[in-house]
Amino acid sequence: MINEKKYNKNDVAPVPPMGWNSYDYYNTMVNEEQIKANAEYMSKNLKQHGWEYIVIDIQWSDSNAGKQNDKNVQYIPFSQFNIDEYSRQIPSENRFPSSANENGFKPLSDYIHSLGLKFGIHIMRGIPRYAAHNHLKIKTHDGTLVTADMIANPFSISKWNPDMYGVDSSKPYAQDYYDSIFELYASWDVDFVKVDDICNTNMYPQNPYSAEKEIEMISKAIENSGRNMV
Repeated sequence: MINEKKYNKNDVAPVPPMGWNSYDYYNTMVNEEQIKANAEYMSKNLKQHGWEYIVIDIQWSDSNAGKQNDKNVQYIPFSQFNIDEYSRQIPSENRFPSSANENGFKPLSDYIHSLGLKFGIHIMRGIPRYAAHNHLKIKTHDGTLVTADMIANPFSISKWNPDMYGVDSSKPYAQDYYDSIFELYASWDVDFVKVDDICNTNMYPQNPYSAEKEIEMISKAIENSGRNMV
């Protein structure tokens, strides 16, 4: 028997999330100053009309983002990703200077919230390939040493982005990885997470919804984080 969760109509957003996403104008290259400028404009001119989310899109952990655009290379294979000791992406300090000293996005999130707005980030589903190739550890709930390659699925990749491997839900501690990244986002007071390459994994036309289990792990991780996130 399938367990069905009953939803109250008040749990459902009356309108879609309304806000601004950095990708359409800045592509992969947005920086902290630009994020703040757009947030200030939204706060002054659009907040009263229901606009509330400021979302940093893809490659915010990549120090080299945009440096090969002249070669028509949007996403640089094996680029210089910034990750912490648990294989979790953290902001690039050369683009987001307030993230220095292990602050992450917390200072920028605080600034966005001070304007009466909400803060969001983009992520790709999965775990960084760099972490898997180099056998970097992940954070586990019981301290067991588990490395990224032990939960990565190298046969689950994006058709258009070279950064991540899918997370294999059948592997022990796979959920721990997603729990750990959303624990980090909760510590940054993130309100919105755009998860990419997950609704229809067009790399696999014979199984376009192959990321279904990752959706379930992400949903559970948000719940486990203790913070409401869209």
